Amino acid sequence: MIESASPGLAARDLARHGVAYAPEIAQAAQRHGVDPALLAAVAAQETGGPGSSAGSNIVGDGGHGRGIFQIDDRWHAFARSAAAMNPQANADYAAGMIADLLQRYGGDVHKALSAYNAGDPNATGTVTAWQDGRRMGYADSVMRHYAQISGGATVGDLSAESATEMQSVNSLASFVSLMPPPAPSANSHSYRQLAGNDNANPGSIVTDGDDDSI
Repeated sequence: MIESASPGLAARDLARHGVAYAPEIAQAAQRHGVDPALLAAVAAQETGGPGSSAGSNIVGDGGHGRGIFQIDDRWHAFARSAAAMNPQANADYAAGMIADLLQRYGGDVHKALSAYNAGDPNATGTVTAWQDGRRMGYADSVMRHYAQISGGATVGDLSAESATEMQSVNSLASFVSLMPPPAPSANSHSYRQLAGNDNANPGSIVTDGDDDSI
C-alpha cells in the first residue's frame, strides 16, 4: 500500500519499490489527487520497461516522447518546451492529464489509461511483451506495474480522500482482480487525448516490449 496522505511518506514508499523520481511523482500525485502508485506505474510503463518500476528522464518514441512520462511533442505544446525534460514539471503535467481523464471517464482507470496512451478509452494501445511471455495492452501492462509498486496490496486497501478518488479506487479494485491478456489492436502510443482529438488516426503498435523507440 502506498501512503497518499503525505508526499514525503508516499515518496519513501515509492522509492522502496524501486521507483525513480519518487519525490516528483508523489508531489504531482498529491497536487492532482491521483494515486501515487498509479502515477508511478505509468512512468514505469513509459520509460522503465517490463519488470522494472523505475522510469528514466529521456527523449524516446522516435524523438517525440519527452521525459519520464513521454509526453508527445506532436500533440502537446508542453512537450516542445524546455520544461518537458524537468522531472517535476513532466510528472505534474502527466498527473494533470490522468486526473482529467479519470474525471472524464467517471473514475474508470482502465479507460483513462487507454485514452492516455492511444486517445481512445476502448483501445488496447501499445502492446508490451513481458518476460514471462504475456503480451499485454497498455492499461493492462500499467496495472501489472501497479501491482508490483503497491507491494501486492489490494487496491481496496487504499484510502479515498474524495468522491472522485473513491471511483478510481473502486475501478482499480475490480480491474486488478481480472487483468486478462488483451487481444492485439491497431491503436498506438499517441498521447492525443488532451490535445483536443480523441479520434485521431492511430499509427502502428510497438510489440517489442518497449513503449518507445529509445
